[in-house]
Amino acid sequence: MRRKREEGAALLTVLLLVAVMSALAVGVLDDIRFGLRRAANAETIGQAQWYALGAEAVARARLARLAGLDPQRTPAGDWNGRWLLYPIDNGVIRARIADAGTCFNLNSVVQGASEQWGRRELGLYQFIALLRALEISPRDAESLAEALADWIDTDGSRTTLGGEDDSYVNAAPPYRTAGTLLSEVSELRAIRGFTPEVYARIRPFVCALPTADLSPININLLEAGNAVLLTMLMDGRLDPRAAAALIESRPDGGWRTVDEFWSNPVLTEHLPPDAALDQVSLRTRFFSLQAEVDYAGSEAVMTSLFEHRAGGPIRLAARRWTLEE
Repeated sequence: MRRKREEGAALLTVLLLVAVMSALAVGVLDDIRFGLRRAANAETIGQAQWYALGAEAVARARLARLAGLDPQRTPAGDWNGRWLLYPIDNGVIRARIADAGTCFNLNSVVQGASEQWGRRELGLYQFIALLRALEISPRDAESLAEALADWIDTDGSRTTLGGEDDSYVNAAPPYRTAGTLLSEVSELRAIRGFTPEVYARIRPFVCALPTADLSPININLLEAGNAVLLTMLMDGRLDPRAAAALIESRPDGGWRTVDEFWSNPVLTEHLPPDAALDQVSLRTRFFSLQAEVDYAGSEAVMTSLFEHRAGGPIRLAARRWTLEE
């Protein structure tokens, strides 16, 4: 009887060990399976990103060819904002090149150099003119412009309607002003006064270029929907509807010279300051690329910013692995 009890206990011990080992084996197999899945996902995502970088190289080459067609003007055509599809094994690449300078450069409200940024009055006036053209009240427009300049400048001196560090230390959590150029338009969300409603209204017309230069606008690529940018250049003296009509009356193939554009009777009576005159161009300086890759069930999204100065190469100015907000 005792021997049977010992045999029973030994059997239970063996069964218990088998159960424990089975559980451990299942756990190990799960870890191996998840590890293999993670490795496969990492591989496909990595490959998708390499395809996106390939699209960037193709875009750079295409922009170089575009620049070589006419050194004086960026040719208009269906390249601007047009989606192109490139089939690949197990997926597809979608890419779009667009003029990235058809906007108000938020960083142009200051001038100077790194760690020495100070307010630029003409940039502030243009931003205020843009905000007013978008039906934001004069006082709110001035307050938003001052808040933006104080956010970027490095002097630490608060303007009447602006705000330096002391305007943000009581936030939850507290934070400080940037004291440098904006890298993304979405940084506006952190600046006092730029509510979600204001942000949504101005977002289609603003950008954060990697320079404090006044907005370089190619008038041959402007569309009627961006007519408020002409109103901005004219310091609000050109009604957006009149600006839209001017754009729609653009000659076939675009204006051949900047002087031809400024000689239009609609503009001759209200010419802006000389610095604003120089903002108008027939060449695009900044181009954007949006590339979206679907590959083997994985996705990669990349946005790139190219800069092309007259006579120079196409330079990659920025790259991010997200969509622009």
